[in-house]
Amino acid sequence: MPKFCWESTFQNSIIGKIPKDWMIRKLDDISEISSGGTPSRKVKEYWDGTINWLKSQEVRRAFVYDTEEKISVLGMNRSSARKIYPPDTVVLALYGATAGEVALLKTSSTINQAIAALEGRIRECNNHFLFYSLMQNKERLLLETTGAAQQNLYLKMVKEFTIPLPSYEEQCRVASVLSWFDDLIENKKRQNEVLEKTAMAIFKSWFMDFEPFKDEEFVDSPLGKIPKGWYVGTLKEVSQDIVGGSTPLKRERKYWDNAVIPWLTNKEVDYGRINFVFDTKEKVSKFALEETNLKLLPEDCLIISFTASVGKVAINKVPITTNQQFISFIPKANFYLYYTALYFALSKELIESYSGATPFDYITMERALQIPLLIPPTSVLQEFNQLVSPLFLKIALNQKAILVLQKARDALLPLLIFGRLRVEEI
Repeated sequence: MPKFCWESTFQNSIIGKIPKDWMIRKLDDISEISSGGTPSRKVKEYWDGTINWLKSQEVRRAFVYDTEEKISVLGMNRSSARKIYPPDTVVLALYGATAGEVALLKTSSTINQAIAALEGRIRECNNHFLFYSLMQNKERLLLETTGAAQQNLYLKMVKEFTIPLPSYEEQCRVASVLSWFDDLIENKKRQNEVLEKTAMAIFKSWFMDFEPFKDEEFVDSPLGKIPKGWYVGTLKEVSQDIVGGSTPLKRERKYWDNAVIPWLTNKEVDYGRINFVFDTKEKVSKFALEETNLKLLPEDCLIISFTASVGKVAINKVPITTNQQFISFIPKANFYLYYTALYFALSKELIESYSGATPFDYITMERALQIPLLIPPTSVLQEFNQLVSPLFLKIALNQKAILVLQKARDALLPLLIFGRLRVEEI
């Protein structure tokens, strides 16, 4: 059981008060810092290999278990991405949309030139402590950035950046406490991946391959052959109400100050899965609801993005509002919710085909309500709902627990990283 104590004796430093027995150290003095590269996109043989290759867009305050792209041995050897970094290497995004974000490798990987890799020196810097320290010091690090359009970091800046550092033994203790939260979070995330894949496999078996209905008579439809008695409709037929979102004027501060009502944006929702929403990064006030066309959605609505990144799917587990990138559907019956959510989560290409000839992804509400929806008999939907509801209930419970663990970790993070709270024993 960890033993904590509050620190009472501090010294002044260039970054503020730190415990008297801590030091301020440059990252270059306590870690090996390097960057990677990108093999030529023109050479096909450099790509689709077996070696992980991490891009800065994938560095998002998390653990990296896999990468979106792979390179070949030839691509690695003939580019600046020559080094394969081992698990537990700290990676920091240098520029782009994720500048300043940090992650920890959980697998071996090469990296691109927009990432700095930091490997703590043995018995001097614990990589996990370094990961949490950079997470907490992100805003201070970004003060060093250059660039008007976007924030840019350079290796020299990273090497010169300073952090407060306790003894190596205390670093290990602090890292152990914070890792305990993240280990629980990752375990619940992996559970959710398995549960969601199971639900998707059942959906595909029933409603894409029609496995339980192979012996039935099939008829033609706009979606191809379907069991007799089924039909192709739209979301309008299974919804009791359809609600668009909006963005209250940012300059009207009464819409945003002292706000507590969740307001969902596209950046908070991922592709290819059902996102359960318990909270949002931004909030709006009661004045925004009273004075604009923003609507408060009841719990358990199907929320789909139809602007910019079309085809993202969410279900809200608390009353929320959304921006104009989403259209929300209040289902007529609860057995429609998970079926329609899975249907659209697995139908990204179908949704995109309705975006029309626009310079960016955009689907009007009128067009969205034309997207075909396979509608099985009520008895089939009810039986399917009985199978998948327990899976999604567990996913939602896990997601809620993840939020609690993240809040607890984030509350401890500044106290431990700046030495206000000390870890005496593990």
